[in-house]
Amino acid sequence: MDEEAKRREEVININSPAPLNDDGNKDGELKKKITIKISNGDEELDKGTIAKPVAVGESESVHEVKQKTKRVATLDAFRGLTIVLMILVDDAGGAYPGIDHSPWNGCTLADFVMPFFLFIVGVAIALALKRIHKIKDAVKKIILRTMKLFFWGILLQGGYSHAPDDLVYGVNMKFIRWCGILQRIALVYCVVALIETFTTKLRPTTLASGQLSIFTAYKWQWFGGFVAFLIYMITTFTLYVPDWSFVDHFNADEPKKYTVICGMRGHLGPACNAVGYVDRQVWGVNHLYSQPVWRRLKACTFSSPRDGPFRYDAPNWCRAPFEPEGLLSSISAILSGTIGIHYGHVLIHFKGHSERLKQWVSMGFVLLIIAIILHFTDAIPLNKQLYSLSYVFFTAGAAGIIFSGFYILIDIWGLHTPFLFLEWIGMNAMLVFVMAAQGIFAAFVNGWYYENPRNSLVHWIEKHVFVNVWHSERVGTLLYVIFAEITFWGVVAGVLHKLGIYWKL
Repeated sequence: MDEEAKRREEVININSPAPLNDDGNKDGELKKKITIKISNGDEELDKGTIAKPVAVGESESVHEVKQKTKRVATLDAFRGLTIVLMILVDDAGGAYPGIDHSPWNGCTLADFVMPFFLFIVGVAIALALKRIHKIKDAVKKIILRTMKLFFWGILLQGGYSHAPDDLVYGVNMKFIRWCGILQRIALVYCVVALIETFTTKLRPTTLASGQLSIFTAYKWQWFGGFVAFLIYMITTFTLYVPDWSFVDHFNADEPKKYTVICGMRGHLGPACNAVGYVDRQVWGVNHLYSQPVWRRLKACTFSSPRDGPFRYDAPNWCRAPFEPEGLLSSISAILSGTIGIHYGHVLIHFKGHSERLKQWVSMGFVLLIIAIILHFTDAIPLNKQLYSLSYVFFTAGAAGIIFSGFYILIDIWGLHTPFLFLEWIGMNAMLVFVMAAQGIFAAFVNGWYYENPRNSLVHWIEKHVFVNVWHSERVGTLLYVIFAEITFWGVVAGVLHKLGIYWKL
C-alpha cells in the first residue's frame, strides 16, 4: 500500500474497540472528528482535528486545531462515475438506443444515473451533518441549499436554456417545466437531511450488538422512508384516473386537442398511471416534459427503440407530455436517499473494512434479489418513469455494490491513480454537470460561428475529427462524447482541483 493509501487509511479507519457513540467514537474520550461538507468540493476528513463529541443542538466549547485535510475518495469517484454516465447516455444515447432510457419497463444504463445521484447524496448527508452542531444552523443550511438546487434546476431544465444547439434563450411561462433532475435531488436532499437533523438526539449513544443494530439506531430515517413508500404505493394503486385531454403544441404545425380514455385504478402503463395523473393535477399538463421516452415504444413509432415519426395508428397518449421527475415519483425517490444515508451511517459506525463491506454488500444483494423477483413476476416491473419500488431496489442495490467495489479498490487497496479522473470530476460535479451535461459550454462555443450556426468549432470537431475519420456517425458520435466531452472535462476538473477551485452550492 502506497503512502497516499496509508494516510487515507489513518483518516477513514479509526479503530475503536470501545462502545461507539452516535458519532462512531469512544464515549468519554477525545476523538478525531470527521467533517464533510455536503457541497461539491468540500467533502473532507479533518485528519488532525481534535474535539470532544458534541451533539447537534449543543454548543461547541473545545478549541479546534485543523491540520491537513483528506477527502473521501470513494464518494468523489462514485459521483464522478455518475456524471460520466450522464454525459455518455445523454449525448451518445441517440446513436446507441441500448444505453438510452428504457421507453417504459426495464432498466438501461441511462436509468442508473438519477438513483445513483440520490444514493450518493444520502451517503454524503450522513457524513456532512456531523460537523454542524446546532439544529438551527443545520436547518438553515439545508433550506438554503435546497433553494439553490431548485433555482438551478428550473434555469437549466425549465425551458429557459436551449443549450447547446439553439442559440436562443427564454421560456414561455405557459409551458415552463417546474420539475427536473436538480429539483428532484433538492426534494430528496431536503427531506432526508431534515429527518437526519431533527432525530439526532433521538438516537442511542451506543450501537447494540447484532447485525440489525444499525437499522434500529436510525429507525426514524427508515420510518421516513417507509412513509414515503406508503404514500407512493397507496396513491399508485388506489387513485382513480379519469379520462383526460391535452393539446399537442409541439408535434404538428397547428395545435391539436387529443383525449386519452382511462377510467381505471392501479394501471402501470403509459396512458393511465397515477404518477402522470398527479402531475397533471398539480403542475398542469402544459408544464410537463414534452418529449417523454415512451415516444420510442413500438406502439408509437416504427423506428423503436429509436426516436422517429409517429405511426399513423399511434394511440393519442404517444403525443402527450409526461414528467419523469414528477411529484409522486419523487416521493418514491426518497427511498433512494434513505438507502444512501444508511450506507453513510455504516461508514461512520463500523470502523473495520470487513464490517463495513459485510453490511454494504449484503444489503446490496438483498435489494437486487427483491427487485428481480418483483420485476420478473410482473408484480411491480422495473420502471424509471414511474420510479417503481422494484426500480428503487434494483438501482440502489447496484449502487451499493459499485460503491463497495470502489471502496475496496481505492480505500483498502490504495489504487488511487486509475480513479483520479473520476475523483476530479466528482470534486467539481456541479461544474461538469452544468457545462458538459447541460451543454452550456458547448452552447457558448457554438455562439461563435461563420455564416451559418452549423459552422462552429463544436460542429466542425465532431464532423471532421470524429465522424468523417471513422466513416460512421454512430462510432464518431461515441468517440466525440468520450474524448471531446468526458475526457476534456476530466482534464479541466483536474486542473481546477490543482488550483483549488470548486463550484459549491
